[in-house]
Amino acid sequence: MFLGRVVGPDEPLWTDSDRAWALALVAVEDDTCRGCGQPLSTATAAESEGAWVAEVIRCHACTAAGQRTNQFQQDGGDPHGAHVHVHPRGG
Repeated sequence: MFLGRVVGPDEPLWTDSDRAWALALVAVEDDTCRGCGQPLSTATAAESEGAWVAEVIRCHACTAAGQRTNQFQQDGGDPHGAHVHVHPRGG
């Protein structure tokens, strides 16, 4: 099931292998920094201090969303609960 198998009659929804894969995914997600996506076990180790390089990149879709949100607010729109749908031009 977890890996897309078709469950047949009288077959379990989750096999031992499915459960192992699901638990492995939980372990990886639990060890992932929500800020940078790096493994916490590596990124927080004392010997990792100074070992990381960061670069600034720009998501042009997020830029457009931020600009539109700013304009919406400047025009008197209430941003609470507002969501911005981003799509390519002509899309």
